[in-house]
Amino acid sequence: MNTFDDIIPRRGTGCVKWDECSDAEVLPLWVADMDFAVAPCIQHAIRKRAEHPVFGYTKVSEDYYNAVIKWFSQRHDWTIKRDSMLYTIGVVPAISCCLQAITLPGQRVLISTPVYNCFFSSVCNSGCQIAENPLRRRSDGYYEFDFDDFERQCADEKTVAYVLCNPHNPVGRVWRRDELQRIADICARHHVFVISDEIHNELVMPGYKYTPFATVNTEGLRYCVCISASKSFNIAGLQMANIVCEDPQMRQRIDRVININEVCDVNPFAPVATIAAYSDDGAEWIDSLNQYLYNNYLTIKEILAPYSDAVTLLPLEGTYLAWLDCTPLCSRMNINSEQLADALVSEAKVFFTAGSHYGSPGEDFLRINMACPQSILCEALTRFTGWMKKYFFSLNSTADAIIKK
Repeated sequence: MNTFDDIIPRRGTGCVKWDECSDAEVLPLWVADMDFAVAPCIQHAIRKRAEHPVFGYTKVSEDYYNAVIKWFSQRHDWTIKRDSMLYTIGVVPAISCCLQAITLPGQRVLISTPVYNCFFSSVCNSGCQIAENPLRRRSDGYYEFDFDDFERQCADEKTVAYVLCNPHNPVGRVWRRDELQRIADICARHHVFVISDEIHNELVMPGYKYTPFATVNTEGLRYCVCISASKSFNIAGLQMANIVCEDPQMRQRIDRVININEVCDVNPFAPVATIAAYSDDGAEWIDSLNQYLYNNYLTIKEILAPYSDAVTLLPLEGTYLAWLDCTPLCSRMNINSEQLADALVSEAKVFFTAGSHYGSPGEDFLRINMACPQSILCEALTRFTGWMKKYFFSLNSTADAIIKK
């Protein structure tokens, strides 16, 4: 079994996470990419496939479909029909293909913000208008749907689709069954097609349970679910995902768009990696990973607790993305989240993601990728808190020096 404390050098390997910033001193905790070695069972499967010296066009075998179906049936009580599955090279291309298959230019697509930034580009690239349903933040820090606004948005005749994030990136909610049921009921009532992005489905903190959208009562609803082992098992670079759509007509249209966009061919390592991930060994690995991630979350909570006047760590139910409210910090220093993130890179040598990337409700927030060895996480947080001591907690400090830099 992996040791998640191991530090694996990634800089200079063509890694987006570590090589995006040219400053070698910067610790990158931004893009959703884990710094852990993949599960040994996956490494073994890839090495075995690599022993065959030809890497040509790949036929996806029935073993692949059986592995996916068995995994979701046993682990999540979701029975996926073989005929309802389409594969493509990633969840974002899957979402875009679904949107292009079911919408016309100028129509509205609803999203619940703050939300994964690629939702915005997928909607815009499909020629559609973005409609936002801002999530409500309760006094205890948890986010919930504003269902009154959600229904008003769905009732607009121009709204034809809703893109759901389950579990939700970046606010970390693992939506309950009753919440998902209400979404299904409203969208069915107003003939709104639901596209559920469930790429973070295995990344759930102790005490919470992922509910596949397809397992609620979907009578009268048109929908599809996008799934992949890529995020949970850190194999995004292998590029493979599935669209599960039970409506034969809609599935045919989506399949047509997948082929039009030429995102229908996967590489020879992706299916074997997924089969290995969705095994008993993979299940043991992901359970250990989730416990480690939860401990990392508790570490963030402990380290940032003395700085509650400046920042607030919000509750986390799923994903490995900590959501940090920096409103007091930004307000007092008269900077926005983009300026804050830039300042942390240049001044503190730590790279977090500005919350504004996820829509206007994310302004004055930071997203922290905590999927790294705890030693790296602690060093990054030490740099962050040291920076706050220097600027926020110093009576003589202003934001001018930061902004000018």
